[in-house]
Amino acid sequence: MGPEIAIILLGAFAASFVAGAAGFGDALVAAAIWLQFFSPPDAVPLIVTCFFAMHIVMLASMKRRLDFRHLWPFLVGGAIGVPIGAQLLKVVEPGTFKLVAGAGLVAYGTVMLALANLPVITRGGRALDGAIGWVGGVLGGFAGLSGFIPAIWCTQRGWPREQARGVTQPYILAMHGMALGWLALGGLVTPVTANRFLIAVPAIAIGAWIGIRLYGHFNDKRFRQCVLALLIVAGALLLLNPGGR
Repeated sequence: MGPEIAIILLGAFAASFVAGAAGFGDALVAAAIWLQFFSPPDAVPLIVTCFFAMHIVMLASMKRRLDFRHLWPFLVGGAIGVPIGAQLLKVVEPGTFKLVAGAGLVAYGTVMLALANLPVITRGGRALDGAIGWVGGVLGGFAGLSGFIPAIWCTQRGWPREQARGVTQPYILAMHGMALGWLALGGLVTPVTANRFLIAVPAIAIGAWIGIRLYGHFNDKRFRQCVLALLIVAGALLLLNPGGR
């Protein structure tokens, strides 16, 4: 097994395992690993392709819990943001990209660890939801990380966990699908992307299966804290070493 295959399998397995066991963080974990070794134009299409496929399967299991009433402003904003992010990926220097991604990982991990102490936000209505969707869309087209800002926002809205997931899960799927289309139009989805995706598929399936089976056997709070701490470390490594590939 070559080092590239090992890196692909490690990122795919770790990301899908975390998503299955914790219900969040797949693209974040994959980005934290793959961006250490692959250039952003190589890593982002792989992230989007892999987890677009995974979210299709995950969404099928929760179709009765989808919350379209709250979802549509996020989708409208995201649809506007994705092409902007996809264009940015083509022009932003890799070092700058890794600094942005690293800062995002550190910020997400830190905010989520402190989330219990943050206030619930009830103002802003659908216009603000749409703005958050736009930010997620830009990040989705730029880095494959469409979900973490809306996920934080839905939590801060005070929505129950199932309602929040009924918004974020289909939103992430839609943003990955749009990002995949725009990246393909920009020439960033290549035969190499397809080959790496096929390599990753077994690891995604196995990781998600194990994670789902172990869901509920972990101390949820402790497991979540460990994952968030790992994201902070990975983000810090990207910030310390934005060069490389």
